[in-house]
Amino acid sequence: MQATRDIQKGMFMRNRVPVLFVFLLLLALTEPLAIAKDAQSGAKLLLNGEWRIQPSHELREGGEVLSKANFPVHSWYAASVPSTVLAALVKNEVYLDPYFGKNLRSIPGTTYPIGTEAFMLTPMPPESPFRSSWWYRTEFQVPSSFQGKTLWLHFNGVNYRANVWLNGHQIANSREMVGAWRVFEFDVSKSALPGQVNTLAVEVFPPQADDLAITFVDWAPTPPDKCMGIWRDVYLAASGSVALRDPHVVARLDLPAANQAHLAVSSELRNASASAVHGVLKGSIGKIQFSQAVDLGPHEFKTVTFSPGTYSQLNIANPQLWWPAQLGAQHLYRLELEFATGGAVSDQQSIEFGIREVKAEVDAADHLLFSINGKKILIRGAGYSFDMLLRSSPERQEAELQYVKDMNLNAIRMEGKIEDDHFLELCDKYGILVLAGWCCCDQWEQWAKWTPENYAVAAASQKDQVRRLRWHPSLLTWLNGSDFNPPENVEEMYIKILKENDWPNPFQSSATAEPSRVSGKSGVKMTGPYLYVAPPYWLEDQKLGGAHGFNTETCPGPAIPPIESLRRMLPRDHLWPIDTYWDYHAEGREFRSMELYQDVVDARYGPSSSAEEYAEKAQLAGYEAYRAMYEAFGRNKYTATGVIGWMLNSAWPSLHYHIYDYYLRQGGAYFGSKKGNEPLHVLYSYNDRSIAVVNSFYSGYKGLKVSAKIYNLDMSEKFTKDAVLDVEPDSSTTAFLIPDVADLSPTYFLVLRLTDASGSLQSSNLYWLSTKPDVLDWEHSVRLNTPSKQHADYSSLKQMPRVRLRLASKSEVNGSAGSTHVTVENPSQSLAFFVRLQLKDRLPEYDDEQRFHDREVLPVLWSDNYFSLLPGEKREITATYRAKDLGATTPVIEVGGWNVMAGSSGTTQ
Repeated sequence: MQATRDIQKGMFMRNRVPVLFVFLLLLALTEPLAIAKDAQSGAKLLLNGEWRIQPSHELREGGEVLSKANFPVHSWYAASVPSTVLAALVKNEVYLDPYFGKNLRSIPGTTYPIGTEAFMLTPMPPESPFRSSWWYRTEFQVPSSFQGKTLWLHFNGVNYRANVWLNGHQIANSREMVGAWRVFEFDVSKSALPGQVNTLAVEVFPPQADDLAITFVDWAPTPPDKCMGIWRDVYLAASGSVALRDPHVVARLDLPAANQAHLAVSSELRNASASAVHGVLKGSIGKIQFSQAVDLGPHEFKTVTFSPGTYSQLNIANPQLWWPAQLGAQHLYRLELEFATGGAVSDQQSIEFGIREVKAEVDAADHLLFSINGKKILIRGAGYSFDMLLRSSPERQEAELQYVKDMNLNAIRMEGKIEDDHFLELCDKYGILVLAGWCCCDQWEQWAKWTPENYAVAAASQKDQVRRLRWHPSLLTWLNGSDFNPPENVEEMYIKILKENDWPNPFQSSATAEPSRVSGKSGVKMTGPYLYVAPPYWLEDQKLGGAHGFNTETCPGPAIPPIESLRRMLPRDHLWPIDTYWDYHAEGREFRSMELYQDVVDARYGPSSSAEEYAEKAQLAGYEAYRAMYEAFGRNKYTATGVIGWMLNSAWPSLHYHIYDYYLRQGGAYFGSKKGNEPLHVLYSYNDRSIAVVNSFYSGYKGLKVSAKIYNLDMSEKFTKDAVLDVEPDSSTTAFLIPDVADLSPTYFLVLRLTDASGSLQSSNLYWLSTKPDVLDWEHSVRLNTPSKQHADYSSLKQMPRVRLRLASKSEVNGSAGSTHVTVENPSQSLAFFVRLQLKDRLPEYDDEQRFHDREVLPVLWSDNYFSLLPGEKREITATYRAKDLGATTPVIEVGGWNVMAGSSGTTQ
C-alpha cells in the first residue's frame, strides 16, 4: 500500500509545488514525450497481438523480471490491446455480461450508489480487484529491417499512469507517464532487439478520485475499474536519426469568393542523436513541391514551417474545397513530407487534409453562428459517447457515422470522449463536423480541488489532443470547458496552448451561456431540456431550450428502444411491468426513474398492458418528439443557429440519451430525426399552424409546390390546400397557414407533400394531431423540462382498422455491400400507420439462458422506416447493409406497424 500511496503523490508532489513551477517543469519534461499523429507511412509495427494481464497483488516480481523473455504467464488472463482491464476480464468470461440486466452490480467494487456521480469522485472500494495496479505483458518480434534505426515506442492512450519496461530496462515511470489523454513516445533504440523476440511489460495504475480520468457522468455507469488499462494503440516506429512528427496544414481562403487558398504547412523534427544534423525537409501536395534546408542541434526538437508568403506555390487558385455533408463534396488533398540527411531519407509521413476555413461570430442577439468557406451553416448534431468499456472497432465507427449522415445530421459533439484517428478520418470522409472539448462534472471541472499534477496533466493533454485533431477538416471548434467556464488562469493556459499550437478553428470557454472574463461571450446555451417536452415546446419557448440560439445539449427525454432491444438488455421476468431493472438502464441522477416518461406515453397513447405495447407507443412518442426538435431549429434559422441532441448513441444498453440504441437498432427517434433534418423539407409548425419549407442547400428553388391535406381517422378528407413558391438558398419560407377545420375526429392526420416544378416528390411528411392540443405549463418550466398541463390525446388511434399489406423484395450484392429493395403497397381503404420494416437473416429466438436473439441484420440503412401509407399507396424502400452479415442467406423481410396485420403477403427474390 505504501508503494501505491507514493505513486498517488504523482509527478510533482501534489499540493507542495507552486503552479508556476509546474508549468516550467512541464515544458521541460513533456516536449520530447508527446506526439500528435501516428506515422502514416514508413516503418511501423502495431502491437495489438497477444497480450496477457494480471493484477500486481498476485505477483512478487517487478518490471525488470516481467519484461524478460520466458517468464511464465500461462496463468495470466488473455487480452488484446487496446483494452481496459474489465473489458479483458469480461472477454475471458470472468464476469457475466455487464450490459445485461443488473449483472454489472455483481462485479466486486460496485457497491457505489446507483445513478449518482459519487463513484468517479471517490476512492476505489477496499474490496475492488481494480484498486491495485495491473500488469500488461506481450512478446513481439522486431523486424530485422529495424536494425540500425532509431526505434520509437508509442502509447496513444493509457488510463491512468504507468511504469513501462522493455527487455528488462525501464523506459518510463508512473511519475512521468500520467494522464488518460496524453500521447507518449519513447526512444527505445538502446533497449529494443531487432531480429529477436522482445518483451514489453506495462504496469497500469487505476485513476484516483482526483485524477483527470475518463468518466461517463450520467450517460452510463462508470465501470468498476474506472476504465483503467491500455485503451488505445501501442506501436513501434522506426526512423533514421531524425524523426518527422505532427504534419499540419492551415488553409486560409480569400472570402467570400473562396477562389484562392493560402496554405501554411508545418511539421516537427526531432533529432534523436547526440550530434548536429543538417538535412532537407521536402514536401508535396499533388504536383506542388517545396523544400527547406534544416539544421538541428543534438537532441533538438524543432518546428519547421512553409508559409504561403515565402513559398508562392502554396497559394492555390480555385481550390477544391472541403464541405460538410449535404453542402458539397469532401475533397481531400494529400500532404507528403520527408526529411533527408546524408543522402538518405530519415523519416516520412503523409496526411490527407481538406481546404476549408471555419469562422464563428456572436451575432447581435448573442447567438453563436458558424460559417464555413464563407457560408453560414446551421449546426444540427448530437452528442457522441464511447462504449462503457472503451471497446471499439473500425466497422462500428463507420456504421455509427453512416447513421449520423443518414439522419441528415452534420455534426457530433465529443464532450471529453475524443475519438481516435480512424474515427476522425471517417468524419473527414463523410463531412461530419466535430465539436470537441473536455468533460463536465468530474475532476476536469473540479478546479478548486486541482493539484499541481492536475494542472500539468491538463496542459499536456490539451496540447496532445489539439495537435492530434487540428489538421482534420472535420474539426469545427474546441470547448475549453463544458458545464462551466474554467477559472481565468486555467482558461488562459488553455488558450495559450491553442494559439501556440496553431489551432486553426474557433474555440469557446464552455458549452454554456455564462460569459468569460477571458474570452467574452460564448454565444451558446446549455438550457436543456433533458426530460420530455411536448412537440410545441421548441417553437413556443423563448427563454430556455427552444429553437433560438445555439443549444449545446438538449433532448425531448428518453428514447425507449424497440421491443427487440428491451428483450436483449432485460431478463424476461423483468420486461413488464417497468421496474428497477428499467431504472437501472436509465441515466443517473434525476433522470434515473422511468416513471415520468411512462406517464407521458400513457397520457398520449393510452395505458399499456405489456412491454411490446409500451415499446410500440414509445416509438410514436419518440418520432414526434425528436422530429419536432430538429424541425424547429430548421424552421427558425438563423434565429436558431445550432442544436446538439443529447445524445446520439449509448455507452451501454440504455433507455435515455440516444437516437439509436446500443445495438445499432433504430427506433422512432432515429427516423423522426432523419425526417426533421431533411435538407429540403416541408413541415408543420406546432406554434402557429403554418406550413413551411426549409432549404439547407446553398442553391435556391423555383416553382416548388406545397400540398397539405387533412384526413380524419376514417380517411375522409377534411381539408386541402396547395401553394407554389420560390425558396431562397439556405432559407426557411412560410407557405400558408392551416385554418380551423370543423368536424375532425379526436385524432386526425396532416399529410404534406413538396414537389418540384417537374412534379418530382422532394419531401413528404405525415403528422398525427389531436383536437385536444398540448398545453405546456410554463409557470413550472425549469432547465430539465417544461411539464404539460394537458397532453394531446391519441388514444383513438387504437380504433384504426387492421390493414394487410402487400410486399415484394429483391436483394443484390455489390462488392461488400448488400441491398434489399422492398415494395410495400396498401390495398385497403384505411391508412397503414407507422409501418415498420425489419431485415433478418432468420427468425428470432431465445437461447438456453433466456437471452433474446432477434436475428435482425444490424447495422442497416433504410431509405425510410416507420412510415405511413395512404389507401392505395405504394412505396419502394431500400435497405443497405454489409453483405457479410447475411452471407449466403436469403434475407427475411418482416413488416409490422401500428395497425398492420402480421403475415402481410409478399415475395422475396
